[in-house]
Amino acid sequence: MNVSLTRQQHLELYYYMKLNRMLEEQMERLFRQNKIVGGLYSSLGQEATSVGTAYALELRDWMAPMIRNIGALLVKGFKPRDIFTQHMARYTAPTLGKDGTSHFGDLKERHVVSPISMLGDLIPVMAGVAMAGRYLGQKIVAMTWIGDGGTSTGAFHEGMNLAAAQRAPFVCVVENNQWAYSTPVRFQVPLRDLADRAKAYGIPSYIVDGNDVVAVYTTSKEAVERCRTGEGPILIEAKTMRMKGHAQHDPAEYVPQEMVEYWKARDPIIRYEQYLTENKLWDAKTKEEIDARIERELQEEQEFAENSPLPPPELAEQGVFCEGCHTIEAKWERPIEEVMPPKSSVRSEWTVKNFGGIEVVEGRTPAPTVGLSGDGRKPTARAIGKKTKTGKTVGRSKVRR
Repeated sequence: MNVSLTRQQHLELYYYMKLNRMLEEQMERLFRQNKIVGGLYSSLGQEATSVGTAYALELRDWMAPMIRNIGALLVKGFKPRDIFTQHMARYTAPTLGKDGTSHFGDLKERHVVSPISMLGDLIPVMAGVAMAGRYLGQKIVAMTWIGDGGTSTGAFHEGMNLAAAQRAPFVCVVENNQWAYSTPVRFQVPLRDLADRAKAYGIPSYIVDGNDVVAVYTTSKEAVERCRTGEGPILIEAKTMRMKGHAQHDPAEYVPQEMVEYWKARDPIIRYEQYLTENKLWDAKTKEEIDARIERELQEEQEFAENSPLPPPELAEQGVFCEGCHTIEAKWERPIEEVMPPKSSVRSEWTVKNFGGIEVVEGRTPAPTVGLSGDGRKPTARAIGKKTKTGKTVGRSKVRR
């Protein structure tokens, strides 16, 4: 698939990545001033993954970010003030000050499902969103992110299996940032590439340099469009690095210094600045203008947040349960009759030839299969139907070593 970017789009990618980084740097300073009341989870070094993947989505598409995907929120249209006020628990925050971190979304306009703390649980949720969009005829694609450690949860595997069985238009981005808190990837899974997990579900996968924003975007755009045409779901492994600890309280002293230096030399923003210069997509003046715009916007947005009031005490008892405060209704973009009887009716009858068995072709010698020797320890290769020394017949299934 030929995916190209205009000069304006190239500059937008830089704007979002640099805004992502400078916003988090400012929040770190606010955290040290005790103005951030909740947890703060840095995405330093991962900006290209968040921005590049989200930039591949259309306005109609849905996404569910995680706590390190502030860049994706910015791409989807949230403002820095939303991030500031949310972390400062102000009344002007998207959750009216009821949460001190990134647990907020927008179901009506931006199509963003709020992050949830239970890692892996967004996978089945977004598989369901993708299936619902197809049912309603919306032709949308759903996307969410998961860390390397999160791919070992039961919810991840169950959600991916559901999406695969239903051929859901769903893109799962695995942010392999090398550490699940303080546990390195090599201690988590016996795999070099987490993209290999897709083989278990019979779905396509990509591996991309997560610190190359152009590569991330083009890969994600191809995956999104393949899903939109019915080839989903698709898994993308973005290899990147979490350049700070799990959260602000974690100094990450467990990370080898040589590993830090390796990834520091591959900083996604510095690499992209070099790319823009080498390809004559900007000049020094353009860079200065974008950087100055970001600084100006962040100053204005922070002032708004700091001048915003704290939530009133009586708000604590409000919004806990929905008692007719809003309506939930499906947005149909296809005739309902298409999914209602009699048009949707099919006979609940399936015929599968030799269900659960293995076909044996007449006149062909069965291939050898791997079984166990008589003592149950040493693997041996024997022909199907032949007897072992103990008199037991080896079965017809193949065991892969």
